[in-house]
Amino acid sequence: MPAAALFSDPLWAEWEEARPRDFAARFARRARGAGHKPLKMQRRWTLGVTALAAIALPAFAAPDEWNRFQIADAVEQDGTVAPMPFEQAGSSFPGSAFYYLEAEQSVPQVGEGIHSDADDSVSGPSLGKGPSARPLYIDNSGVDRTRALQCMTAAIYYEAASESDAGQRAVAQVVLNRVAHPAFPNTVCGVVYQGSERPTGCQFSFTCDGSLARRPSALFWNRAETIARQALAGYVYAPVGLATHYHTVQVSPYWAPSLHYLGTIGEHRFYSFNGPAGNPATFRYAYAGGEPAARPAARTNLAEPDPALDPVTLQRAFAAAQPPQPAETLAAAPAAVPAPAVPNYTRDVRERGGDAVYRAQSLPEAHGIKPEFANSGRWIAQPGS
Repeated sequence: MPAAALFSDPLWAEWEEARPRDFAARFARRARGAGHKPLKMQRRWTLGVTALAAIALPAFAAPDEWNRFQIADAVEQDGTVAPMPFEQAGSSFPGSAFYYLEAEQSVPQVGEGIHSDADDSVSGPSLGKGPSARPLYIDNSGVDRTRALQCMTAAIYYEAASESDAGQRAVAQVVLNRVAHPAFPNTVCGVVYQGSERPTGCQFSFTCDGSLARRPSALFWNRAETIARQALAGYVYAPVGLATHYHTVQVSPYWAPSLHYLGTIGEHRFYSFNGPAGNPATFRYAYAGGEPAARPAARTNLAEPDPALDPVTLQRAFAAAQPPQPAETLAAAPAAVPAPAVPNYTRDVRERGGDAVYRAQSLPEAHGIKPEFANSGRWIAQPGS
């Protein structure tokens, strides 16, 4: 059929009008912004490129003069480190041995032996040169060990919390030396809290001046406890020898000239007894146990210190108990000649005369010999003659 006849047919015309209804459909609209960039993003990119160009163009145009974003020289900044609370004057508590750090160029030379905490060196005329202490082992029951550790840690913390390891070990050794000395209690807690019942006169100032009312720093307490454990396990800090006393370099107690000065470690000057009181044989490094409670004794109304705890008095008491012999007496006394040792002969030899059998007798006389050589071939009957 010709095309013209096809399109002129009435049926074709009816089908052509119904065609749009046959292909009717519903399509989902695209998500907002899908397929193209949002307008806000385009604006941001435009602003960013413009700002970058505004910064870069002047820099490239004059690179030698551009210093808008120059990094500051670290040398010119204030590098002073703020001290910790315990290093600030007035922030420490009474009885402690804290000392305050300043710039290196302004540190005053307070006394002999001042040095950095990082330096464990010690100084003094007799440090490490005299007799040394022996190990003292706290190996009794758990109660004794626990109390001894508590008391030793408190002594190290409140007396030398900011000292170097050498300074803390020296304080611990003084406590152990006192435990071994007959003039002091034979327990760690007894030594640390000796005299704490008096407002004044306690052997360690922190036990009676109110320092224990303040809560200790956990970091420094753990450090002191480590030193205490080593000391109670037998560690001996030899440089302080048999020291039983010390004081800070800021004070000068009356008894210092009477005792034997050993040297300075950190902030403390250490001393030992003179005479019999400081003799190594006086110390007995044997632990018997029986630790009291790790706390100060009940306060009394006695305001004066105990005279029996005065170091000069103790030193004189030991000297009076063992008076030394005068030098003239020692020089005049003849030296005792030990008796010659007699061999233990058998019964047959003893029956034949014993030692007389072997004595030289009837030796031929010599002539023309100098007197000093006259007995050169003679049997020595008595040794030493």
